[in-house]
Amino acid sequence: MQNENLAQRTADRLREMIEKQGVYKYGEKLPNENELSQILGISRTTLREAIRILIYEGILTVKRGRGTFVANEINQIAAGGIEVQEFSKMKVTLRDLYEARMIFEPEAAALACKRASDEEIAEILRLGEECQRQLKTDPRGKNRIVSENAFHGAIIKAAHNDFLNQFMPTLTRTIEQTFALNINLDIIAEDAYKDHILIMEFLKKRDAAALKSAVTIHLHHAILHEQISLEEI
Repeated sequence: MQNENLAQRTADRLREMIEKQGVYKYGEKLPNENELSQILGISRTTLREAIRILIYEGILTVKRGRGTFVANEINQIAAGGIEVQEFSKMKVTLRDLYEARMIFEPEAAALACKRASDEEIAEILRLGEECQRQLKTDPRGKNRIVSENAFHGAIIKAAHNDFLNQFMPTLTRTIEQTFALNINLDIIAEDAYKDHILIMEFLKKRDAAALKSAVTIHLHHAILHEQISLEEI
């Protein structure tokens, strides 16, 4: 428990160094593990745990073979401005991500209805309520990104299909890109709140067909409000 608390405090400190102090800029590579652990006065094990927390929150990203970087998406959200060319590229990327989610996520939800244990469903509902709270209190905040990812991710995990679990990064990236694109976020939040009520209710009743439809509608709502056409080439 003490190590977990230290890792969280380290994550909080790093987050502050990035977001408030500007020690590490958006898109910048962090110092290597040995150097950064010395700067922070912690062990490398604690540093790794702290970095995992910030990766999960979308603040840091790992580029294989290159190191750990401050995620550009956070800068786009904070700055509230995206160049036209980048905006266009993001819409194409987001279209592809939603297309992938439309293929696997409703089916994964249906499987979760059939395969999840009572304990898993209770945990999904708990995560759903937290997501609802974030949608109401801070629909544009980073905590909402984390809670949304946790809620939908838990449903996919409850499908108990190792192959479907490999699509988790698609889910995370879609949510991050949605916030980075910054289109109709408040409207998306309103619809998401209503959609989540149905998703949780059908999951609670283990109604696989209804849950599959609810997840499909939820994704369509987001696509509609983000002005994305799945028919685009």
